[in-house]
Amino acid sequence: MVTGARGGIGAEVVARLRGAGHRVAAVGRHAASLAAVAADEQLAFDVTRPEGAAAAIDACRSRLGAAPSLLAHCVGSTLVSPLHRTGAEQYRELMRVNLDSTVFMLQAWVEAIRGAGTGGAAVLVSSVVARIGVANHEVIAAAKGGVEALARSAAATYAPIGLRINAVAPGMTETPMTAGMLRFDAMREGAAKQYPLGGVQTAAQVADAIAWLLSDSASRITGQVIPVDGGFTTVRPLVR
Repeated sequence: MVTGARGGIGAEVVARLRGAGHRVAAVGRHAASLAAVAADEQLAFDVTRPEGAAAAIDACRSRLGAAPSLLAHCVGSTLVSPLHRTGAEQYRELMRVNLDSTVFMLQAWVEAIRGAGTGGAAVLVSSVVARIGVANHEVIAAAKGGVEALARSAAATYAPIGLRINAVAPGMTETPMTAGMLRFDAMREGAAKQYPLGGVQTAAQVADAIAWLLSDSASRITGQVIPVDGGFTTVRPLVR
């Protein structure tokens, strides 16, 4: 199951999982927006609510014959705003989309497969701003920090029953969500200079990491947050 499947990263994850031979249920809030996603099933549910997350799992079980053994939770939004300019409604909305959806979706997934004895893997999506201080990102950093803590704690809880839970933390990525920021050459060039490997990464590069973490090749990896950020959080760029 891939949630947020109509987004840049989610759509790339769907393609990689199907290419690896998996049957994939693509989940999004609106059926019309999922029409272009080439998945085995397209499921329209709001997973920011517990009943929506549970319904998505039930629909997957009904249409594909089983609850998903693999989960890529790619639902997310962003906000570039200092704390003193962030309203209460903006805060609540960001938490609803980024943290609430992750808690409810992971909870529904665990509940559906923990008794099956088959194991499984989930990957959540954080951000580099949860790992290093970036100005004007306070609320999204708080939300994604919660996602990372959730991944580690859930990994510890469910490792004994064969569930692996990890996260990726992308840097600036070329997606529909960032298109507004990257449409200006100055903004794109400024962002690229912050990354030691240079440039702005693609959604496909993040999806590659997610697909690997879901694969048997990562069978000994759990409780980890893997930065996909061109060295942003660990390496100082050489600015020329």
